[in-house]
Amino acid sequence: MTKLQKTFNPNHVFVDTNVLVGGYSGDTRYQKDYDCLHYLFSLIGKKLYISSLSVAQLVSVFQKKKTNEEITHIVLDLEQRFNIIDFTIKDIEAALVETGADIEDNIQFVLAKKLKCYIVVTNNYKDYRFLQGIEVLRPAKIRQIPK
Repeated sequence: MTKLQKTFNPNHVFVDTNVLVGGYSGDTRYQKDYDCLHYLFSLIGKKLYISSLSVAQLVSVFQKKKTNEEITHIVLDLEQRFNIIDFTIKDIEAALVETGADIEDNIQFVLAKKLKCYIVVTNNYKDYRFLQGIEVLRPAKIRQIPK
């Protein structure tokens, strides 16, 4: 068994903001994100994580596209389906020394690492590919995670 397998838990899956926004948008252009989320929801024995930063960003994006009632329903659904993780000043400090493309992705990565998530699901593969220690999956490849 490699060090990576000992350090990270293959049953911990972190989902990036862009997949949530696409999956909950209702827009057929993001069908892969929707399908990805529903596949993840069907997995038994996996712990699904998102950050409070993702929830805030999702609400911000949807304020222009959905009613407050629709947004509230989405947030309640997220609360039921995911472990929502808050971030701290220490997480931001750790994110500032990472080599990813932007601070938001770095914060997500730091949280995923802190939670020992082996898999990060994102549409921003290019921003995560340099971050060591995780497997990055695009929504279209989500079925690589066995049921």
